Amino acid sequence: MNVTQTAAGTSCWSCNAATGGGHFCAACGKIQPLPRDANYFQFFGLPRKLVIEGSALEAKFHQLSWKLHPDNFVRAAEAERQLSLERSSQLNDAYRVLRDPVACVEYLLGLEGMRKEGAAKQQAPPELLEEVFELNESLDELRGARQSADQVEINTLRPRLQEAQKNFEGKLREVDADLAGAARDWDAAVDRGTNGNASNAERGKLLARMNDILNRRSYIRNLVSSVEQELAE
Repeated sequence: MNVTQTAAGTSCWSCNAATGGGHFCAACGKIQPLPRDANYFQFFGLPRKLVIEGSALEAKFHQLSWKLHPDNFVRAAEAERQLSLERSSQLNDAYRVLRDPVACVEYLLGLEGMRKEGAAKQQAPPELLEEVFELNESLDELRGARQSADQVEINTLRPRLQEAQKNFEGKLREVDADLAGAARDWDAAVDRGTNGNASNAERGKLLARMNDILNRRSYIRNLVSSVEQELAE
């Protein structure tokens, strides 16, 4: 069996029966390579929706993990053992992404060719400019006080930075709530699309909205990490 040649097909490498991209051939039971155009949602038999029920995903993960585990293929041909290793690795990658709401959105945007970071990722959201300026000023002052060993100034600045950290952690939770709302709107659009009622333009706007939220989240998360790092020193 040549796994590379058969990976893009949907016919069983052993009996030529149609597999539909499934993990195993329904006709002969042989493990199958993952089609090249398959994605993490397809791996779990899911539509491209973002609100995924955690316990159901976990149950499916354990079921597939048991079926695909290399221990089940110790007596199989070398190519089948290799397929088991590849499928098991892909399963772990898919599960890690789909169980994380933020990673799941980012993955979907990548599939749709809509994940754009660049300069936008580094720009402070306009409504946070003043707070970001004050935070960076305090961070610079703390670094200066640390260099000059000014313990009095350090003790004055630390509570201010701890308060700023709590403030931005709250904003991060707000952004996560915005992202969850956008994910629900995306799923509703997918459902409408199934019935022929959601336009590509609507879906495109939702993808752009989620990309903007992710960039905002990334910026705020970096701020929180910077404060944490400075306070830990």
